[in-house]
Amino acid sequence: MTSLAVADPGALIQSVDWVAIAPPLIAALAALGVLVTDLFLPQRGKKLLGWLSVTGLALALIALLPLTGGSPRVTFCVQNVTAGADNAGCSYVADHFALVFQLLALGGALIAALLSVHTVDEEKLPGGEYWFLLLSSATGAALLPASRDLATLVIALEVASLPAFALVALRRDGRGAEAALKFFLSSVTATAVMLLGVGFVYAATGTLHLAAIADGLAHAPGQLRPLAEAGAVLTLVGFAFKVAAVPFHFWVPDTYIGAPVPVAGYLSVVGKAVGLAGLALVTSIAFRPYGHTWGLTLAVLAAVTMTVGNVGALRQRADTAHSAVRLMAWSSIGQAGYLLVPIAAAGYGRGQNPLGATAAYALIYGVVNLGAFGVVAAVSRTDGTRLEDYRGLFARRRWTALALAFFLLCLAGLPPGVVGLFGKVVVFRAAVDAGLGWLAVVMAVNVVIALYYYLVWTAKLFAPAPEGAPQAAGRGMPAPLAATLGLTASAAVVLSLAPQLVLQVVGGSLF
Repeated sequence: MTSLAVADPGALIQSVDWVAIAPPLIAALAALGVLVTDLFLPQRGKKLLGWLSVTGLALALIALLPLTGGSPRVTFCVQNVTAGADNAGCSYVADHFALVFQLLALGGALIAALLSVHTVDEEKLPGGEYWFLLLSSATGAALLPASRDLATLVIALEVASLPAFALVALRRDGRGAEAALKFFLSSVTATAVMLLGVGFVYAATGTLHLAAIADGLAHAPGQLRPLAEAGAVLTLVGFAFKVAAVPFHFWVPDTYIGAPVPVAGYLSVVGKAVGLAGLALVTSIAFRPYGHTWGLTLAVLAAVTMTVGNVGALRQRADTAHSAVRLMAWSSIGQAGYLLVPIAAAGYGRGQNPLGATAAYALIYGVVNLGAFGVVAAVSRTDGTRLEDYRGLFARRRWTALALAFFLLCLAGLPPGVVGLFGKVVVFRAAVDAGLGWLAVVMAVNVVIALYYYLVWTAKLFAPAPEGAPQAAGRGMPAPLAATLGLTASAAVVLSLAPQLVLQVVGGSLF
């Protein structure tokens, strides 16, 4: 009889690094805890679920602290890998890139949760379902930046996306269901295309790990290169959809209008962060051998996206019934174009830390944009959702108007919103350093276009109130909403006084 060789069990059994996976794990456990707790709470005690969710997201953010200041921590590897060694065979890597985008995802979800505490109650949304879906989506958003293989990336992307569809649909009027359907159908189509691309890439390289894919593409046989190139292009489609890049942007305005305002703010920041993180990972690691190809493609995509978004926002006239949320939706598309610029620059391999520029701008944009959505949520409770309803807001609600004016100036990149100007300069420099002078010119033109509609909205706040308009708000601002506005405004002011703090968080090279 022949004996069978038995593999060393120690090579097959690996311990899980629980500290590394703590941030998404805590968010997931909080989601399950909220779902179970909802079964036993009476109707009058449902408000507790919101604060349990806020606590869970805060704990997930705190769990990032032990991961800072050291070598990347890895787990779920196909072979035993020690910290600081080659992480090519690992599916989860808690490196500096992952921590920055996990901070953005979990921090954005926490602010959205604070904005939602009063919304769930006032709009009579099902509390248990709402908080479970928000925490589930935040779990996927926190998992994706640490994913280092295409399978985990796709799973994390869908975990972040599928609950978002239901969050949009929870609004009880017909707009919520219509917006969720548009969001769902367009996202499913993009995911199907991306899965086809992942299949092509796997067929050409024989692996799903990002670093191994780069090596496989560099040494792929000539007959497989067309398949690999087609797979790379199709894979990028899914992430371009999440970023809301043109031509995958058409779902954004209707979805933001139909969703509860905190959900729209969540999608504009956390949803965009998910797409950016995935796009940066697959381009800079997996598709690195095709850098000049996808670099030029993303540069053109960035130019078209920022132009379409800003022109769309310019068409939202303040003297008509156009909604403030719709203007914010088109503005977020324009901002997506700016965020794509450093990723495109990374394809040319020139300049210092272009992906750091994307991370820095994303952090700045996240704070400012969620603050603006917070003001929109506050004003819509008492005054309305039209742009014209903001006329004379300073006379009625002085501090709310000042907060919105500051957020809009930050988005425009004008003093005293220095942090917004700082973010645009960082992105502009990334384009110039990469030799993309034409893209820098397009960006400069779009910044001027955006100045117009941001300043028109800001001027409305300080204009005389229309005749017969009330001089005071009918309802006081809920404490969670006031705290959120104070938190985001304070953060924006601090960053405007010391914008270098953003670069300190982003640090050096992300990879």
